[in-house]
Amino acid sequence: QLQPVESGGGLVQPGGSLRLSCAASGFTLDAYAIGWFRQAPGKEREGVSCTSSLDRSTWYADSVKGRFTISRVNAKNTVYLQMNSLKPEDTAVYYCAASIGSPYNVRGYNYWGQGTQVTVSS
Repeated sequence: QLQPVESGGGLVQPGGSLRLSCAASGFTLDAYAIGWFRQAPGKEREGVSCTSSLDRSTWYADSVKGRFTISRVNAKNTVYLQMNSLKPEDTAVYYCAASIGSPYNVRGYNYWGQGTQVTVSS
């Protein structure tokens, strides 16, 4: 069973940066579409970014476009989410998920990590 593992969360001041990592042992993440999702207290989970396994296309939510970057480093079997210019409204638990299908089909993400907390506060 593929089990993504997120890391890299923490407390950062507004305007700061964090890099989240998504890794999985025993599985090649390059074969999967990878999505980053987040859920803030009292809010529904929302998609943040995703990348295709086929054409390496990417997608970003409007709220993070221009500030976040998703990337794959196959040699490390890791997908990163670089988050710059962080805002208090970015505070949430961030989840990495994997899908064998389209990265744009949210229901296709069958493999989820446990999440990592990101808190943006002064």
